[in-house]
Amino acid sequence: MTERIDVLKTYKLYIGGQFPRTESGRYYAVKNANGKLIANMCLASRKDFRDAVVAARSAFSGWSGKSAFNRSQILYRIAEMMESRRTQLIDELLLLGYKSVDANNEVSAAIDRMVYYAGWCDKYQQVFSSVNPVASPHFNFSVPEPTGVVAIVASQQSALIGLVSAIAPVIAGGNTCVVLAAEQLPLSAISFAEIIHSSDVPAGVVNILTGKVSELLKYFADHMDVNAVVTYQLTNQEMQLVKEKSALNVKRVVEYNAISWLDDTAQSPYFITDVQEIKTTWHPIETVAAGKSGY
Repeated sequence: MTERIDVLKTYKLYIGGQFPRTESGRYYAVKNANGKLIANMCLASRKDFRDAVVAARSAFSGWSGKSAFNRSQILYRIAEMMESRRTQLIDELLLLGYKSVDANNEVSAAIDRMVYYAGWCDKYQQVFSSVNPVASPHFNFSVPEPTGVVAIVASQQSALIGLVSAIAPVIAGGNTCVVLAAEQLPLSAISFAEIIHSSDVPAGVVNILTGKVSELLKYFADHMDVNAVVTYQLTNQEMQLVKEKSALNVKRVVEYNAISWLDDTAQSPYFITDVQEIKTTWHPIETVAAGKSGY
């Protein structure tokens, strides 16, 4: 009997609810701490990023238009699917060189973080909205609304929890996103894309690319149909590039530096509001009699 050959996983990009290979046909090698080859990953190009932005923009109106409670259900469904594929996620972290206890802790934290933001989907607007006093016969309301398409450069030091912590608050607030996963820790990112794909998340809401920050960063920042750029632990030189390029269409730039991913400080409703715009509405109060106002 011949020895069986394992069927190894092919890691692709995730764009618009599909799993295409990069249009450039390029790839790069991912190795573990001992230098052993563990996967060949797609090396995303500028065209891949542009395709992902088109998908994210197409999905934005439908996703932002869903009720907050429905988005909450979908995020919770993501957590359920992560739990069901827990063993796979742990195995991939072990492949990347994690110790067993660290891999277990990271997967548990990632699942719990998704549940955390699922709980905030239908609450943050109540917390951060306001009725403003004005010196005229009007009601004046300020309400947070999603920014739009958000380009995310995920933490390059975290395989799973950093990725989940970057995506969850963005989509919880009704935005869509294009994410660049950790260059040398990308396995979990594509498996997470498979989880997204089977979790009732509409196509295009989350798009995940693998590749080099040095190549794609400028495109994340200067694309004219991206409304915000969220970065994690970039160098000063990289952040300078992001700020200069983002000025072309006055993108919002959100920069996070040192974050302890397993700590409670790595989760907060303020991460949701960082990519929200405040919309203020004036509503006239009907005048019923001279000197009085009301309905």
